[in-house]
Amino acid sequence: MRHSHQLPLVGVLLFSLIPSQLCTICEVSKENYSRLNPLINTMINSKYAKGVQAANVLLSLRLVGIRNQSIEQQLIQQVHDSEESTDLTSGQLALVILALGACQSSDETFAYPHLVSQLEKKFQAEIKNMEIHHGNPLTNYYQLSLDILALCLFNGKYSINRVTKLFTPENKNFYFGGQFSVDTGAMAVLALTCVKRRIVNGQIKTDEEHFKHIKGHIKSLVKKILSEKKENGLIGNLFSTGEAMQALFVSSNECLNENEWNCQQTLDTVLEEISRGAFHIPIAAAQILPALVGKTYLDVNKNSSCGSGNFNISSQEPIPVVPTSSPSYILVHYSVEINETYSTDVTVPTGSVFLDVMEAAQKMNKTAFCFTVRESSWGSYITSVQGLKANSNDRSYWELLSEGKPLSQGVGSYVVHNGENLEVRWSKY
Repeated sequence: MRHSHQLPLVGVLLFSLIPSQLCTICEVSKENYSRLNPLINTMINSKYAKGVQAANVLLSLRLVGIRNQSIEQQLIQQVHDSEESTDLTSGQLALVILALGACQSSDETFAYPHLVSQLEKKFQAEIKNMEIHHGNPLTNYYQLSLDILALCLFNGKYSINRVTKLFTPENKNFYFGGQFSVDTGAMAVLALTCVKRRIVNGQIKTDEEHFKHIKGHIKSLVKKILSEKKENGLIGNLFSTGEAMQALFVSSNECLNENEWNCQQTLDTVLEEISRGAFHIPIAAAQILPALVGKTYLDVNKNSSCGSGNFNISSQEPIPVVPTSSPSYILVHYSVEINETYSTDVTVPTGSVFLDVMEAAQKMNKTAFCFTVRESSWGSYITSVQGLKANSNDRSYWELLSEGKPLSQGVGSYVVHNGENLEVRWSKY
């Protein structure tokens, strides 16, 4: 969409040309790259069920400079397979575009303009749904942010006026169960920063008021992200920290002091979690890796070599570590809460995930514990229980809890423990 007004104040533009980076970006030193090998091995040795997972991995590997031809061709083929699916959501298509377009040299032409056209249509469908259903998109604001980011980086059509209104930081879609969503806010910061840079560089035109609002949105979202810092340095939770780091890298015109964010502490905590095997699914590994080497999604399509690529790639699948002292079976308490609560005790093998518990309970009592599940880039997620479906139009979903507290991991990745109280609860966000 063409923009009819040009930012009139040269002084504002000149001020905005100050590099939008932190004074220094903390990253893992090349001497310590071996500590990142578990992430890389997880990504390249996993069996991908969906092409969108391959897109996440391809994007991450390209950003950090791992250009192994055999691995890359395999991933590209899986991405192409997914691209042909009509079931792709707008955010999934945006991710495919980012992965296929990552790290091209300046004289290369993006070879997938038809995908950008498709994304424009899917983005408009999101907007139309919001107009009909009380501001609720077809998917969520994380995906809408991915849409804007991909359209911005690959010259797609979007309205600056629409972006300004959509990404008001107080918008309900930045909150999930009353809690600010760090990864959603971080992706919005990346998207808005891309738009801001294109305005500054004269690639798109707008008036001073819209430019001022975009800068204000970025500043407000960054404040909200920083307010979610934990004592150990994580931001939000372990799995939102990587994207939060990217947002903080690109959004600040001034140095952040240690009271605002101790980046080295965050880095140390993440490295410790890597050593414990926390990032054991491809998407989790793919999302944390770029930030650890100082890269962001805004480096996509920037130059032909996004990273140094000084990593050792192993073709051997990691050997799982199984505690020798654990019992072969564990007992957990499982509940489904809708208007009333349905409960049972379930016995499952040691090392089982939440989904295994749900399947075992369903076999015991199909009426009370029947459910449906769907695959996503983050693995399985619950779409219905007792026939009651999650619906983005009324902001409903099935929440996973342990000991009454929401889980940050998915139903197919959270490993359950002996004596644990697990719950699936019908909730609104």
